[in-house]
Formats: sequence, C-alpha cells, structure tokens
Amino acid sequence: MSEELLQRFAELVVRVGANVQPGQGVVVTADVAQAEIARAVVERAYVTGASWVEVLWSDAVVRRSDLTHADLATLTADRPWALERTRGWADDGIASIALVGTPDPNLYAGIDPVRVAAVRMRETMARQQAVMSGRWRWTVVTAPNADWATQVYGEPDIDRLWDVVAQAMRLNETDPVEAWRERSAALAARCAALDALQISEIRYVGEGTDLTVGLLPDCRWTGGSAVDPAGIRYLPNLPTEEVFTSPDRRRAEGVVRLTKPVVIAGRLVEGLRLTFADGRITEVSATTGADLVRSQLDTDPGARSLGEVALVDKESRIAQAGLVFHNTLFDENAGCHVAWGQSFPFAVESGLQMTPDERYALGLNNSTVHTDVVLGGEGLTVTATTPGGPVVLLRDDTWLLPAS
Repeated sequence: MSEELLQRFAELVVRVGANVQPGQGVVVTADVAQAEIARAVVERAYVTGASWVEVLWSDAVVRRSDLTHADLATLTADRPWALERTRGWADDGIASIALVGTPDPNLYAGIDPVRVAAVRMRETMARQQAVMSGRWRWTVVTAPNADWATQVYGEPDIDRLWDVVAQAMRLNETDPVEAWRERSAALAARCAALDALQISEIRYVGEGTDLTVGLLPDCRWTGGSAVDPAGIRYLPNLPTEEVFTSPDRRRAEGVVRLTKPVVIAGRLVEGLRLTFADGRITEVSATTGADLVRSQLDTDPGARSLGEVALVDKESRIAQAGLVFHNTLFDENAGCHVAWGQSFPFAVESGLQMTPDERYALGLNNSTVHTDVVLGGEGLTVTATTPGGPVVLLRDDTWLLPAS
C-alpha cells in the first residue's frame, strides 16, 4: 500500500462517505488491525474541519476472551453510560465512520453460537435508531488487513487486496470524489425508474432459489448517496453498487440458496439455505454455521423477517473482480441480496417521522440485527409485479430496466 493510496482512501471516507462538516464531531470505530488506516482517517477528518474525533477501538482476540469467559447475562446487559453516550452523539449530530474487516473466521470456533450472536439489546437499538432516523451521518467502509487478505487469497497479501479495493472504491480514478458523485447519480436514476413502476412484488428465481417478496405501497428505492435532514449528502456504504428498499415484513414466500458465504459475528457461514413462509424464515440449513444463523434469528421477534431487498447486476466492479471476499460489504455488492432484520425507515414516505411502532404497524420490520445474504449470480432472474403486468428487471444477472 502506497502513502498516496492510503490518503485517497481517507479523503474519500471523510469527504464522500461521512461528508464531515466543519465544527462537527466524528466517531470512528475500528479494530486494532486497522490502526494505520484509522489514524489516516482521523487526520483527514481534522484537516476537513472536525472539532473532535474519537476512536472506539475493538480487538477480535479480546472479543474471544469476552465470549469465552463472561457469562451470557453480562454479554447482553446494557450499560447506562453507553446508552447516554449514544444519546449525546445523536443530539450533537455526529458523523460516524465504521471501519470493518473480516477477522480470522475460525477465531470463535468452539464457542456456543448463542454467545457469539449475543448483543446488548437497548444499546444496539439506540445506535440503530440514531443512524436510521438520520440524526447522524454515517458510513461503513471495509479496511484492508492481513486477516482479510488471507481469507481472499490464502495468504496475507495486503498489497494485492489493496489493488482490488482501489478498483472497487474508484481510488484509481483521477478524481475519486467526482467518480463517486457520478456513480451515485447513476444509481439514483435507476431508483427513479424502479419507483415509477409502482412494484407490488419482487421475485428472485435462480438455481435453488424461488423467493417472492411483497413490497409496501409507494415504497421508495434508494441507491448511492443519502441526504440527512439538513440536506447534506453522504454515502452510507463504500463501495456500493446496489439499489434497495425495505419490503413488507409480512410477505415473503419461497426458498433461497445463497451464492456467497456470509460472515455473522465474525464467523463464516457457508452453503446457507433458507425457507420463508408468511414473511418469516421457518427453516435453516447450511454446510457450516447453521446453529449461529438460528441463534441470530432467535435474537428478537423481528429477526426472522426481511428488512431489505436489493438489486445488483454483474456490471458491478466488485462482481467483475470474480472473487469471494468473505466480507459482507463487498460480497453484497457483487450480487442481488436480501437482509433479514431491521428495515430502513426512509423506505416509505414520512417514515423518518414515524415512531418505530407506527413503522412496524405499516409493515416495516423492527430488529436489533440486519444481516445481508447474497443470492445473485449467473442465471438469476428478477421479475417485478406492477400495475401494468410483470416486468423483468434482471435476467442472467444482467440489468434490463433502463434508467428513467
């Protein structure tokens, strides 16, 4: 990794991802394995005008000690000071930058899946509501590290991984910031075309997959940048190649065979198959990690229902890399996917102004989890039900619907 590449990464994360404004506070979350990248992001945030920057460090090895030795009640107990901190950040309107990356997927092997999937319920919901309500701008970015490179290539070849990340994040463009503005505009045009169709159902059909999901009336598709209540644009995910919305949590029927592994709580789940009935996941099987999936699905009542449906075609830069990244942010942007758990309030008109109970009554899901799983790839066809009849959106993982 060159110093120039690192600085381009940091600038993109700060200026386009979180779009840090002068005088704003910034919270960065990072694993100790990402220290060099985190330091560059902190420096860039200050140069951009941040009034303060705080880094919340984590350590996957320390987490293993927590999961091994702490009792389950402690692992799930909410901490009043952490809740108060989240409320303060929401009141201040911070910018949140999350650096993520795949640790050794075998690190938590042998630990009870219930413990691995444990969450602090109120803390998770408080942060989730602050993010989803637009009270702070946020971005999630995958930061290259040795463990992640090993998962992709079988060896800790970080330079090789950086090359792929640079292509996916457009860091090798003359002006990465402008390149992302153009990409966001293209995704927004695709969303406008989908909104115009007034889709009531969407059906994914591929090898081992036949899933029909109902959408809410007048739901809105989102892609590329988002806009906070003050009108400031930001990019919640870097990179991003998807357009997505939140479905009616009560309407999902069929079966799904995942085409990419998924990482849940730091563990790799492979060969996952799901059955849906009456809007809920009723059956789970997997080559590895099925118990962990079941444990997460039992986290709360909303965990077994869908919170997102998303479309990605094979022209995605991540898809063109032809790799399994063992990282949700990258793999979900390589193919069509769905997510069980929390919905996006902005998927419906006035959703941000509604209470969680009002959104739930409308049909949006409410959960402490949000797990994306990929079902796209060669042979996948996606069809929409519209007032004018069925419309094929993608065939053989190729986008057919023109932008509006």
